[in-house]
Amino acid sequence: MAHTIETIAVVGGGPAGAMVAALLARAGRRVAIFTKRKRPPLVIGESLVPAIVPFLRELGIEDEVRSYSTFKPGATWVLDPDDVVSFRFEDVRKACTRYSYNSPRDLFDESILKAAVHAGAVCFDHHATVERAGDDRVRLTDDTLAATDGFLRAEPDLIVDASGRPRLLSNLLGIPAVTGGRRDTALFAHLEGVPLIDAGHIHIDRLTRGWAWRIPLPGRVSVGLVVDSDHLRTFGGTAEEQYDAYVAADPVIRRWDASVRRLTPVMKYSNYQVASTRGVGDGWALVGDAFGFIDPIFSSGLLISLDGATVLAHAVLDGSPRALAHYQRHVLNHLASWRRAVGYYYDGRLFTLIKVGQEVRKTWYGNLLDPHFSTHFPRVFTGESTTNRYSLGLLSFMCRHSLGDKDPSQLRVN
Repeated sequence: MAHTIETIAVVGGGPAGAMVAALLARAGRRVAIFTKRKRPPLVIGESLVPAIVPFLRELGIEDEVRSYSTFKPGATWVLDPDDVVSFRFEDVRKACTRYSYNSPRDLFDESILKAAVHAGAVCFDHHATVERAGDDRVRLTDDTLAATDGFLRAEPDLIVDASGRPRLLSNLLGIPAVTGGRRDTALFAHLEGVPLIDAGHIHIDRLTRGWAWRIPLPGRVSVGLVVDSDHLRTFGGTAEEQYDAYVAADPVIRRWDASVRRLTPVMKYSNYQVASTRGVGDGWALVGDAFGFIDPIFSSGLLISLDGATVLAHAVLDGSPRALAHYQRHVLNHLASWRRAVGYYYDGRLFTLIKVGQEVRKTWYGNLLDPHFSTHFPRVFTGESTTNRYSLGLLSFMCRHSLGDKDPSQLRVN
């Protein structure tokens, strides 16, 4: 039976929490956001996939985001120093959005949070404390309720965990998680003097070990290294030591430019291939990275967060257990879809398939089939068809059965 959910406490003011707060406040719900406004200087997820743009329009912030971002027309993949694949969004057949942005995350996150406040949500600069209130129930502590100065006069009808990678409620309730097979660490910083092959494109470089991203931002380039954690530790004890030594040592990066200079501290992310097996419970829900994060490749994290926040908001407004269960299934499916796509990148099958396709396209039958494949494959990675069963199923079938005599291990990411 549906029941009206009137009061909502959102723990965390990042994009997922702010998005769900904005949509619920806009619909007249009473929404409190608990967020410590001081955020890390750099946050992973600076390159947006095209499927994110409609969410910016929904919030009315696309013009604002455009003002401080770099226009992103596509992606460039450096498989080897002399083997480059460029991918333009404008060439994607039947795409709804043919562009995106590379955005400094401090400004981007603030834009979404301001949209939530403009919609009527109220922010509290307070570290929310949540405690168990039964086998599957949680509650805000009295101190946390008191910090709202009467805005929340009693326990909220729903607590939304948007805490991100700390996974507040999953850890509190002991919710099992699915973990990925890789044990990578992501180190990243902003640099100057980094060359680009295609202006505005995110660049993905396959390194001797691991891979790197180059994301052009106004006045600088975000450069990330995603490398096996044990291997990375051989380059130093601190994040800065590891990052600087790896940049200096890797032969692919050394080909960039000798004038590359780091402008910021180095941020470190590890143990991130984690997704909870449940996302809703008795008076609580998970959203964004608190529900799950797959991998920085393909820039899927923000899309999963904003898409999930939108579906959660609709479920809350519906108020029925069925709607909330649908939200949980939707996000679990979204996470699983990206997990499959990510796996095809790491094991080399994806770009082996692309190489095979480049050759087959020269034949009459390849030319005949190309429009069909060009409609479905690219939109999996722009985010528009990631959860489309046919598009992802076609990609999976081709990656498993259409490589011919090509050895995908040649393009594997070690």
